Amino acid sequence: MEMKIVCLVNVLLLFVGLLPAKSQVTLDTTHLYHERYRPQYHFSPQEGWIGDPCGLMYYKGKFHMYWWGKVESSDLVHYKQIKSNVMEGAGPNIGYFTGSALIDKNNTAGFGKGAYIAAYTVFEKDSKKQAQGISFSHDGKTFHYYPGNPVIDIGSKEFRDPTVFWYEPTKKWVMVVAKALEKKVKFYTSPDLKHWTWVSDFGPAGDSEKSWECPDLFQLPVDGNPLKKKWVLVVSVNWLKEQYFIGDFDGTTFKLEENHPKDPLYIDEGLDFYASRTFRDYDSTLKSVISMGWVSTWDYAQQVPSTYGKGFWSIPRVLELKTYKGEGLRLTQRPIDGLQTLRYQPVTVNHSVDVGVQTIPGFAPKENVYEVDASFSTNVSNVFGFNLCVGNGRKLVISYDTDSHNLVIDRTHCTDASIPKFSRMAFHQVNPVNDKIRLHIFVDKSSVEIFTNDGKDVFSLLTYPGETQTGIELFALKGGTQMSLKAWMLKSIW
Repeated sequence: MEMKIVCLVNVLLLFVGLLPAKSQVTLDTTHLYHERYRPQYHFSPQEGWIGDPCGLMYYKGKFHMYWWGKVESSDLVHYKQIKSNVMEGAGPNIGYFTGSALIDKNNTAGFGKGAYIAAYTVFEKDSKKQAQGISFSHDGKTFHYYPGNPVIDIGSKEFRDPTVFWYEPTKKWVMVVAKALEKKVKFYTSPDLKHWTWVSDFGPAGDSEKSWECPDLFQLPVDGNPLKKKWVLVVSVNWLKEQYFIGDFDGTTFKLEENHPKDPLYIDEGLDFYASRTFRDYDSTLKSVISMGWVSTWDYAQQVPSTYGKGFWSIPRVLELKTYKGEGLRLTQRPIDGLQTLRYQPVTVNHSVDVGVQTIPGFAPKENVYEVDASFSTNVSNVFGFNLCVGNGRKLVISYDTDSHNLVIDRTHCTDASIPKFSRMAFHQVNPVNDKIRLHIFVDKSSVEIFTNDGKDVFSLLTYPGETQTGIELFALKGGTQMSLKAWMLKSIW
């Protein structure tokens, strides 16, 4: 069984690492960004494959994002693709796997003050070995392969996805990198990005069933107090989800906070959110910690029916730590406020939800590019929710049970395409807040992201409905549920 898993991972990672600059699909520029299933306010590349976010940073007033192609943004709402491939200099036997990027402000590596450095997994195609390497750039657009690569090599085929950041108290660089099938995160430190010393391991813990990948480590204030912070370690697990740990980090070792739950804490309870990373702020001006993730799952990432290529990234999310009675600290996520600039044709509805299925007065989208922010009372026993992407006998069902507190998203009969392993449901217990449940929903051409209450529970799912499946409906099994709803159509960013 282990050999089968190893082989599967190597095959999957081959597609991540090679990240082609061009796909086999001929680009039709007359329909660019308007292709069927193309997201209209999520970032997707002009063409070709996109997987894990590989280097998110804020520098010189811009957000820089890599998948070893590059995109820039001034507001994380509108995007400008810079290049489809920024890497050069490696031999034909080398593939660039997932990693991160940084600014070497003090020239610790000797490539120049303010050099861009990419840290990533060096994949040897013949041996399948995975090691860690770096490339440098003076403009952030073309990265040159460091001839001394790899900078860390432990002779492993399951050693990948480094995140590198500067730890000011020790004046050293820190690398967190996954030992995938051992379900461990390894910690290394370096004064110069070239010479690394192993200092500790973390794991297994939480969800350690199959694999760990794509670790990230960052600080967040507790309950909005900038003087009280905790570290959050995020790892992608089992090629389909992400979990997080809350604790302390001293530059060498990550330790869980006291009374940390043994059961896993998941970043996203949906079916399609993976490999997220946070933006590193090299201008020291960002007021929030922001992350983006890959909206997909390895079960069908290569079989989705998009024609421009495969894959896109989530809407940017602001991360916070909040204390919950009886639970302790939990991670919350909310969509960035900048998305509100895309709103038009607002609709407001306040009334009790009738028994049965009904439309929303004044809101009949002609395309699946919209936002709904709805709150429902939960003090009356009921099952209620939304049908989205309705048409041609298909729909996506979002239902909430006030007795069990279960939120269920069923996409079994949503897509008009044939996608192997796609017909699944997501469900999770979401507790009301002050006898209300809030569902903040973002619908794009081929996805739905749902932020519940204050973002403690988030659900991201691919949908791929047909072009005429644009209906939205309310439903309730019983009467007595009060609803307050606002909805907007959203402009295309393209």
